[in-house]
Amino acid sequence: MAISIYDALELIQKNTKKIGFEIIPLENSLKRVCAKDIFATHSLPRFNNSAMDGYGVKIEDRSRNVKVINTIMAGDKIEPLINTGECIKIMTGARVPNSVEAIIPKEDIIQNEDGTISLPSNIKQNNHIRFIGEDIKSGQIILGVGQEINFASITALASQGITHIKVYKKPKVIVFASGEELKLHYEKVEDYQIYNSNTPTLIARTQELGCDTTFIGVANDTLDSIQEHIQNSLDADLIVTSGGVSVGDADFTKEAFSNLNMQTIFDGIAIKPGKPTVFGKINNTYILNLPGNPLASALIFELFGKILIQNLNGSKNIYHNTIKAKINDDFKNKKGRPTLIPGNFDGEYFTPSQKRSPGMVNVLNHCNSLILLNEDVEFLAKDSSVNILPINWKFFTNINKGFETKC
Repeated sequence: MAISIYDALELIQKNTKKIGFEIIPLENSLKRVCAKDIFATHSLPRFNNSAMDGYGVKIEDRSRNVKVINTIMAGDKIEPLINTGECIKIMTGARVPNSVEAIIPKEDIIQNEDGTISLPSNIKQNNHIRFIGEDIKSGQIILGVGQEINFASITALASQGITHIKVYKKPKVIVFASGEELKLHYEKVEDYQIYNSNTPTLIARTQELGCDTTFIGVANDTLDSIQEHIQNSLDADLIVTSGGVSVGDADFTKEAFSNLNMQTIFDGIAIKPGKPTVFGKINNTYILNLPGNPLASALIFELFGKILIQNLNGSKNIYHNTIKAKINDDFKNKKGRPTLIPGNFDGEYFTPSQKRSPGMVNVLNHCNSLILLNEDVEFLAKDSSVNILPINWKFFTNINKGFETKC
């Protein structure tokens, strides 16, 4: 019996365990998931330093002429003492002596003929001084277990002199398809055959999501062939298949997995498209059987496969996040089952794709997001609020429009 979307997601959460860890160089850690809390070994800044090229002064010398007694460059160890009526010339990043109470930018002073400088009247305590620990305090956590590492994480880690990092291993994924009518994209097809687009799609998508993915071919529509492919895949963390999970005479995939003692966690989801979706496990290998229809397969993977991989790779972010938007026009839907609608989000409005047949292959090529409609939704009026689920995007557009925030 088909289960609800949220029951399916909950079963994925409860039954999927993160895999092992490894230690890798910091330079190779982009998009990996941290497997150990990392704490700052020292504060940043490590010492009080100047945020400007300018002059270190006393507050009581505002509006006065003062004598320049020394110069401190970035990297200098000197720490001259200044008294009232004196100042030091100081460069950006240079250590600020304890006797300095503020930094005055060089463009805010007046050079006098006698070698002194005239200070402005609006000097404030601690102006343009960057204090020790202002950015990072020694002992604070700078990257936690389950956080994905990005360029900014690498910046923080490098600032601490960290050279290697403990991360979760990439999930090992094996992909294969089944179907006598399928040919690989580099093979010749006859009039009665089609190219296999599902497998390249799933390989690319799992790789985009940080998996180490292997393709082992297309199984024939026989029990022996499918079982051979399964047995050849049981060293993987996850097997993803497409096709052969419905009720046709040649749909042997479920039977093949059953013969190899797969523990079925759920069989069928109350959703459109993609109802014949199966999730299970053989020993330590998880199994995701997707529908054979290309659009249905891809959409189901976006909703369930991504969450499965988020759990496998150790991420703490294991729930779908959404963006609020408005639908760009009146939209009619056949109610009765939760429905996935692919489309495009332009930053404000969501435009449903006009073409949405489960067997289509070109729909997502022109879409960047999707929405999930509740089973009771029959009509959405223009400007109705919708929850956007991103597919995969760098958020750019082919329209040149302003992006600054204005009053």
